[in-house]
Amino acid sequence: MPYKAEYIWIDGTEPTAKLRSKTKILADGDEPGTWGFDGSSTNQAEGHASDRVLKPVASYPDPIRGGDHILVMCEVFNIDGTPHESNTRALLRPIAEKFAAQESLFGIEQEYTFFKGSRPLGFPEGGFPAPQGGYYCGVGADEIFGRDVVEKHLDNCLAAGLGISGINAEVMPGQWEFQVGPLSPLDVSDQLWVARWLLYRTAEDFGVSATLDAKPAKGDWNGAGAHTNFSTKAMREDYDAIIVAAESLGKGNKPLEHIKHYGTGVEDRLTGAHETAPWNEYSYGVSNRGASVRIPWQVEVEKKGYIEDRRPNANVDPYVVTRLIVDTACTDLESAGLV
Repeated sequence: MPYKAEYIWIDGTEPTAKLRSKTKILADGDEPGTWGFDGSSTNQAEGHASDRVLKPVASYPDPIRGGDHILVMCEVFNIDGTPHESNTRALLRPIAEKFAAQESLFGIEQEYTFFKGSRPLGFPEGGFPAPQGGYYCGVGADEIFGRDVVEKHLDNCLAAGLGISGINAEVMPGQWEFQVGPLSPLDVSDQLWVARWLLYRTAEDFGVSATLDAKPAKGDWNGAGAHTNFSTKAMREDYDAIIVAAESLGKGNKPLEHIKHYGTGVEDRLTGAHETAPWNEYSYGVSNRGASVRIPWQVEVEKKGYIEDRRPNANVDPYVVTRLIVDTACTDLESAGLV
């Protein structure tokens, strides 16, 4: 019996890449192999040399179609076998391998906002809802919008075998969050991209759209981030490693080097208000949601655990943010002998 494989990849749209997918019919027993596509239609080639190649890197049960159908996460390559310039996963692979002995784990908190037409879900036509305050982790039809979509997305992620670890309503109407991890750098990034694809695809069936825009509503409303929780084996055992990792992200030009790759519109979101630190200042602190990096209170109490980089935008590329954090923090941990 043939089955359907939905090939998913990241395109070359700038400044924020989009997800693309298409379906391949495979014979029973056949494994998904390399496949081609028209890169001139995805900002990854010009028309006179348009062929690009999809190479599967991970597959998951397809919760939309069910049965034996699968979702296939892919990397994009040129026809000569080299990674395409939009292939950020290819840049993460050697860094993840280099520091594999440190056993890095990530948990990424993906915030997003539902839209109905041109307005966030829950925003009345020709006006604004009540100020934020009761929406976060709220309950009731007067404060919560889109729960049916959120619950279906959660079920789809679980059916796909993704390492999703929770959901909650966020600070603005129509704004939600799901968390993926803790997982290795490559796994958390692959699964976050697939979870994003499932979010968009699930929302289709409800006639709404989902956006990862960092500041979906201007004015006195929270933005949308992808808070990135990070630890190594040493950090999970020793508080000294926690401090080294937090300080490593603030050294020299590292703050600005990271910020410029933390997602489109990061300056609009990281203003110093709405539980953010200014984009051009670096700080860390215990239980401080106004710092660039937060050390959770229980980590200080237990003297081991993880740190939370609060700067990445909702639209950040997880392959990029995990690569930057691993490269920066693991280099300093290794220099300090904390491996």
